[in-house]
Amino acid sequence: MTETLKKIGHISIQGITKKFGLDYALKDIHLEIPAGSVTVILGPSGSGKTTLLRTINRLEKADEGVIQIDDEFMGYRLKNDTLYELKEKDVLKQRIHVGYVFQNFNLFPHLTVLQNIIEAPLAHLDISKAEAIEKAKKLLASVGLADKVDAWPQQLSGGQQQRVAIARTLALDPKVILFDEPTSALDPELVGEVLSVIKQLAKLGKTMVVVTHEIGFAKEVADYVVFMDKGTVIEHGSADAVLNRPQEERTKSFLSKVI
Repeated sequence: MTETLKKIGHISIQGITKKFGLDYALKDIHLEIPAGSVTVILGPSGSGKTTLLRTINRLEKADEGVIQIDDEFMGYRLKNDTLYELKEKDVLKQRIHVGYVFQNFNLFPHLTVLQNIIEAPLAHLDISKAEAIEKAKKLLASVGLADKVDAWPQQLSGGQQQRVAIARTLALDPKVILFDEPTSALDPELVGEVLSVIKQLAKLGKTMVVVTHEIGFAKEVADYVVFMDKGTVIEHGSADAVLNRPQEERTKSFLSKVI
């Protein structure tokens, strides 16, 4: 009999508020992101999309509210119905399970492609170097870069660097992958190759949250869409509902300018 596997990677965002100085970057955000889903966050520049993404894996500490991934509170330990803030070394352990793909790749220039990918698994997983190398090569093949194992980041195009960054994130087998405008730093002709890799990941059932301006990608891949403006969630729901039948005037206005 085949055992039904429990999906992991459910994200619960509960009352998240974040201020920079006197200005609200996020204001009382409540969202439930189902395990195994692809959620796209849309909105104008300065709407709080990236800040929200950074609070999910605790790169930004919220002023109020909590974020829970499955049964774990990010940045906190629950004991006797009380939340206690974790030390940074323990937050880093949590962050292993929440991959983050930055818009500017963030590869280490002094390491080869292979070294970039195996560094974190060797540091954080119970894995031998041979196993890490084998896994890295498989991941590079899966993103179409099997021939770039020994290349240096500066020898790669922006699209290739971003695909390496995705492979590096996958090497830790995270529960959740966060993409922060993964194509915004790319020349237009390179956008497609990165979106193609993300589309392939979507088919694997990994929980993904993607901040992007690529509406066509959202229509094709997203299960859910969140539209933000001025630090608040204006509208959220199925991709079909939000993109094709938006209810809020602000959403309608935004989409009319970008579609």
